[in-house]
Amino acid sequence: MMMRQIVSYLMAALTFTLFVSANPAFGAVVENHDLTEMISQYHDIHMTVEDLAFFLATHNYNATPKEGYVQVAINGTIYEAVPNSATGLAELSIIT
Repeated sequence: MMMRQIVSYLMAALTFTLFVSANPAFGAVVENHDLTEMISQYHDIHMTVEDLAFFLATHNYNATPKEGYVQVAINGTIYEAVPNSATGLAELSIIT
């Protein structure tokens, strides 16, 4: 009986996680695969906002350092890249 409740809670949590991660309003889906791939290939715990903006600019991205994040504009979509993520160079989310 107890195991059945645990399994049902885990299934509900997994379903919720899948729906939330697929929703762009939560910033989990980034439409630009090239940008996502590039920032996930490397990891640098010492990367600052200015370093990340410079790195992205040298790779032909329209990157502007802001307070605590880098704003990246691609095809009318504005992304927020926060350096020092657990994996990769930054965490990406969609602003607009």
